[in-house]
Amino acid sequence: MKDTESLEIQDTSSTGKETVLLRVLVFTLIISVMNGMMFNVVLPVIGDQFERSASETSWIVTGYLIVYAVGTVTYGKLTDRYSIKHLITFGLLLLAAGSAMGILSTSFFMIILARLIQAAGAAVIPALAMIIPVRYFPPNKRGQALGTSAIGIALGSALGPIVAGFVSSALNWKFLFAIPLLSLLTLPFYRKCLNDEKRVYEKMDYLGGILLAVSIGAILLALTQMNLWYLLLGFVVLALFILRILHAASPFVQPAVFCNRSYTWGMIISFVLVACGFSIPFIIPQLLTHVYDAYPALTGLIMLPSALIAALLGRRGGKLADEKGNVYLIYTASTMLAIGFICLSFVAGVSLFFVSSCLVLAVLGQSYMQIALSNTIAQTLSKEQVGIGMGLLSMFNFIAASVSTTVLGKVIDGGAQQMHFNPFISLSSAFVYSNLFIVLALLVVVMTFVYRWHFDRKSQGQMNESSTLF
Repeated sequence: MKDTESLEIQDTSSTGKETVLLRVLVFTLIISVMNGMMFNVVLPVIGDQFERSASETSWIVTGYLIVYAVGTVTYGKLTDRYSIKHLITFGLLLLAAGSAMGILSTSFFMIILARLIQAAGAAVIPALAMIIPVRYFPPNKRGQALGTSAIGIALGSALGPIVAGFVSSALNWKFLFAIPLLSLLTLPFYRKCLNDEKRVYEKMDYLGGILLAVSIGAILLALTQMNLWYLLLGFVVLALFILRILHAASPFVQPAVFCNRSYTWGMIISFVLVACGFSIPFIIPQLLTHVYDAYPALTGLIMLPSALIAALLGRRGGKLADEKGNVYLIYTASTMLAIGFICLSFVAGVSLFFVSSCLVLAVLGQSYMQIALSNTIAQTLSKEQVGIGMGLLSMFNFIAASVSTTVLGKVIDGGAQQMHFNPFISLSSAFVYSNLFIVLALLVVVMTFVYRWHFDRKSQGQMNESSTLF
């Protein structure tokens, strides 16, 4: 009897720690996502103050994103050697150091350097936001944990432009550097809730890490700057990285991860679907600005309801994954995302109310899709592969977002004002946006069938095998 009571007390204590851990993780994610988005709003102001061109000021964002992308996989790898508690402490302190430098900056170079230091610290957050649910939550609660994490991403995306516009207008754009300092408030809670894990010492392949960082950095530069020489450099260094991990005694990334067919297929499917989902926060502001002549504050207000609803229903998506499985959630998410894109194709150029309403369905579908894909891929990994596997997923998601925005930007710049797939759209300035929404809906449908071909068929096969055994 006493043993049963003690087990119940331990279980209650564990559940309480899980709840606190999720709450501080959501808050940290909100700050991290906001920090990545806020400076887009003030780039013209910074350019005017320091007399820099648009291409020069873009490095405030581009440099941050490159370090952020490489840092996610690096922190994922470091979890195999160091405890999550120590890594989150190091990352948040580094983020605070970069923020302090930004507040005190007096030159354009100091701003760039401050953003790079910020990114090196902030990259710990998205990496561990995927690893913590996998390591600290049982499989039957993992979907709910990932769904709770999605709340932070949704709220950060919604609040970023609004907060940036308000702070830069009411105070000064340098105060944007002060906002990430709020993440230090979470540090005592992380120190209390995270365990002192006994990690097995493993020799670190620094050369492999450097080669991966250079290759990803060069490829992202090629995408953002549209430079073929960067792309060539990226692929050459990537080939050297592959040779390195094939022959190193303790490679930065174990080749066995990519020998896992389910993991590889999951990464491919995730890349395309995440690219489709991340098109929303890029296309909608372009649509509202160029078709409706909306100012930044109005754009934020139009996008706010969808982000808030995604945040409120994020945990519900995680519960669906736990109760009915990832396949069910993928089908639900892809249906909402595809219908949302088609509806947006029909209302482009019509009332802003309809745009905001259709956006709710698309954004909620995007949120559920990320939960289902993260959970699916986590289940393909062994315990030893979780750190680097989920770190690579986080990095691939970022690269997918970069590819999406670059390709969409080029298509929108091209215009295609005369051709339109949707005959119900009459406003020529909305043609290109309507066309893009239809193409994105088709991509979602195609990749859902690919997911069904690999994962749903596989799960049904396993169920049939288990039924014949009995």
